[in-house]
This record gives sequence, C-alpha cells and structure tokens, in this order.
Amino acid sequence: MNCSYYAHDLDGEASTQEGGHGDADKEVSYAGYLQLGKLLDCQKPRESTAHDELLFIIVHQVYELWFKEIIHELDSVMEIFETLDMEGRKMLVLSSRLNRILKIQNLLRDQVVIMETMTPMDFMKFRDHLVPASGFHSLQFRLIENKLGIKKDQRSKCKSQEYRSQFDSGDRKILKQSEEETSLLQRVQEWLERTPGLEIFWKKYKESIQDMLDAMEAEAKTLEEVNKQKNHFETILCEEKHNQRIARGERRFSHKAIQGALMIFFYRDEPGFSLPFQILQLLMDIDSLLLKWRYDHSMMAQRMIGSKVGTMGSSGYQYLKSTVSDRYKVFVDLFNLSNFFIPLDRIPELSSSIKEGLDPALLMNGNLNKDNSTLRSVNDKEDHVTSSDCQG
Repeated sequence: MNCSYYAHDLDGEASTQEGGHGDADKEVSYAGYLQLGKLLDCQKPRESTAHDELLFIIVHQVYELWFKEIIHELDSVMEIFETLDMEGRKMLVLSSRLNRILKIQNLLRDQVVIMETMTPMDFMKFRDHLVPASGFHSLQFRLIENKLGIKKDQRSKCKSQEYRSQFDSGDRKILKQSEEETSLLQRVQEWLERTPGLEIFWKKYKESIQDMLDAMEAEAKTLEEVNKQKNHFETILCEEKHNQRIARGERRFSHKAIQGALMIFFYRDEPGFSLPFQILQLLMDIDSLLLKWRYDHSMMAQRMIGSKVGTMGSSGYQYLKSTVSDRYKVFVDLFNLSNFFIPLDRIPELSSSIKEGLDPALLMNGNLNKDNSTLRSVNDKEDHVTSSDCQG
C-alpha cells in the first residue's frame, strides 16, 4: 500500500499525491482530507510540567468526535423509524446502525480505562487549570441524552438548578430545541403501536392471565396470593393504572406500545418478529451501556478527586453517582417487561391469519397487504383495552 501521508503535509499542501479527488492541479492528500493540520493543533496543555495533561485533552476530544458520530447515527435511526412504508431491508439498516452505536459505546468505556492510567497525583498537577470547565458542559452529550428521550424532570439537579442553566444562552437555545423535538423513545413507541394483530393478541393475553389465576385458585393457592398476582397484572391490563405509573415517572411507553413490545418478546422466534426483537434488544443494550459508562465515569471521578467539589462547583462524584439510576434509563419499560411474562404453555398461539401477515416489511409498515384482509377485518371487530379491565 502506498502511503500518501507526508510529515510536512499537515495542511495538505503537497502536490504529488495519489488517488485524490480535488482540483485538476491539486489532488487531495491523506492529511488534507482529514484536516490533520487543524486536528493536531487542537491540543493546548495549560501546564507545561504536567505530562498527563495531553492524555486528558486527547481523551476528551476523542469523546466529542465519537459523540458527533453517535448523533449522526441517531438522527439516521430516527428518520428510519419515522418512515411509514419501511421495507425489510431498512430494518436491517436500522439494526446495523444501532449496533454501530453500541460498538462506539464500548470504545467510550475503554477510554475510561486509559484515563485511569493517570494517577490522582498526576491529575492534581493540572486540575486547577480546568476550573470552571467540566464534562458536564458537553453540549453534544446532552443532545444525545435528549435525542434518546431523557426528560428534563428525570435529571438530577446540578447545584440545585436544572441542567440548561449551566450553559451559555446559545447552547441553552439548542438544548431547549432538542427537548421539543421528537425523541428516539417516541419513534420507537409509535413503531410498537403499529404492531400487526395487536388487538387479537391482547384479548388472548388477558384470557390467558385469567385462566392462570383460575388455575391458581383451583390449586388451593391462598386468596391473598391470587389477589396479589391479580393486582400485579392489572397494572398492565388496566390502561388507567398504567397511565398513573407514567404520570409518576415509573413507565415511559404508552399502553399500546407496551402491548406491542410484549407481543414481539413472546413471538420472537416467528420470522416476522425476529428482527424487531433484535432491535428491542439493541435498544436495551444502548441503555445498559450508557448506564455502565456513567458508573465507570463516577468511579473514576471518586478515584481521582474523592468527594471533592467538581471543577464547575458541582458535588462531583455524588452528582455523577446520582445519574446511575433507572431515571436515566430511556427504555426502562423493556427491562421491566419480564414482570408480565406468563408461562410458555400459556402464551397464546398465533392465528394463521396473523402468521400470514408476518414478514419484516409488513411488521415495520404497520399495514397489512391485500392478502391479509381477513386479519384486518378481525382486528376491526376487536375492542381496544379500556378502563373496563380495571378492578376496583
């Protein structure tokens, strides 16, 4: 392989390069294409005697570059979810791009390990030069959180103030706009609500739960145990009770979206549900890795500064620790779905009409073609779950 990089060509000025796509009299170079002159001039340590400050700067600059790529992928993913006439091919693209975000997240966690090669005493040599700068001020990271679907009222307060107050007026405007835009959580919710055959499945699911409770009574289970199970399932069967949990911040998805997620989990081995199930798994993995990164970051902070105040005046480790919680899980409902699983032998069998309508394209469309008119007519006759499912 011929290397087109020259040490003197940091700004892409050399004219004898191969394979370029620039002007006829000036072909692009490796350094010119990557803007290495600008990139490698961005590291400006403020303490000349602190050897590890360069490492600190590079690691955080690389974070910002990867944040930029994650935002790029998230925007693409949300655009795909928004498309109403999705094809099976697009579902594969969706899966690929979500998986790419996961790979980047793993790299971000590895960077914490690299940072930990710096000792607390080494960090002290230049830490005072950072004040009042802080990783809290990463605009791109806050945009990622908003794009995923983390709400303002779910966030921990920083210095008893909401997070936007720590940014300048221009960034506050950008953050406010991102809060008002449709998030990935909302796009996924809309997609789950379009799951084909949902009304039929939900009716049969309720019947299976009732049969299970009747069997418990017949097996001489105590009334207290039966009522406990009944009350537990009512929180998912009763839309009113489900919405009460949304209002308390315990759940995120709409009632219908929860139904769709359960259906996909139950029938993950069916061809039409296999890819959607993988997508839900990827969304959970993204949530999980983000939470693990938060934990790694908080542990590193405690190791470096203990319980000292952060460079911007926050509680430092204590603040970071507070973000390692379910309040910062976007797809927390997917993690809690297993609360409402039923024994495998009680999962309703899919009707032939639903199976005929199951293929990746139709599932993502949320629309059934003319060969599935039978399924459509059955769906139309089914009653949606209403408050009549609520007891007491």
